[in-house]
Amino acid sequence: MPTDVTKQPIPLDMILATSWWLLLMRSGAALLLGFLAISLHNVSLSELALVFFGYAMIDGVANLAGSITAAQKGEPWGVLLLEAMVGFTAALWIVAWPGLPMTALIYIISGWGLATGVLGIISSARLRRHFHGKWLLALSGVASIALGMVMVAVPLAGPSAIAFWLGVYAFVFGVLLVALAFRLRALVESRRNRQPKLAA
Repeated sequence: MPTDVTKQPIPLDMILATSWWLLLMRSGAALLLGFLAISLHNVSLSELALVFFGYAMIDGVANLAGSITAAQKGEPWGVLLLEAMVGFTAALWIVAWPGLPMTALIYIISGWGLATGVLGIISSARLRRHFHGKWLLALSGVASIALGMVMVAVPLAGPSAIAFWLGVYAFVFGVLLVALAFRLRALVESRRNRQPKLAA
């Protein structure tokens, strides 16, 4: 009995590849966060909270857009939606908490980093073994988990110290996502170049 190819599951790496521009959007937001976090000297707690709020919202919107696009194509969308919800939850906590104390901001950033890191590693584990870019996604997840651990494990002197570690993380995370986005774009291009040969 012939197999209906339309019913076959789509590999996760191809799902990510078709949305490589969303990864580029997330990486741009991360690099901007890194620049702002490190360049703001003597940053106040409210300024730092506002910067992270903006980043968490942009990251959440990008993940939500990815989950909607995947759902419309009948592709797996759960992990992307969870990442979006984590971002929105962190951002809303920041604006809904009057007089946000420094310890609360630390734990919000830490919880966000641990949750998004675990979800990123889950996504990388579901990629096909022969996809050479999966280690980039795994490393981005490890970087997020490291941020979450650093936020609570390292004695922080104040908002400037939080900003420094957040900036270091954002630069590392942004560079990894840029590299992953262009690898996925190359995957899309190579698949398009093979299609005429398969049809011939």
